[in-house]
Amino acid sequence: MAKASKSASPSKSAASPIRVGNPVFIRTVTHHYTGKIVGVTKDEILLVKAAWIASDGRFAQALASGVFDEVEPYPPALVVSIGRGAVIDVVTWGHALPSTVK
Repeated sequence: MAKASKSASPSKSAASPIRVGNPVFIRTVTHHYTGKIVGVTKDEILLVKAAWIASDGRFAQALASGVFDEVEPYPPALVVSIGRGAVIDVVTWGHALPSTVK
């Protein structure tokens, strides 16, 4: 069996984006979401200022620009629970969280 190279492992400065206070973009097996993490349990990621991203358009372009084709925001104070069992990936969102219907 080949030995893994050092470059294949994450750097010591790499940190999970799943942290309270972090704005994130989350892809699940069926939906995409943005929001600010306010809680994390073994079963859920809790978001406020959340939005369901009905269509992200060109994925790489949306991540780079912060612009989506279709957005359906939740009321800002509503806490939204994302089941961790359905999560595909999570990235820190470096743009303003979408807050208007598009």
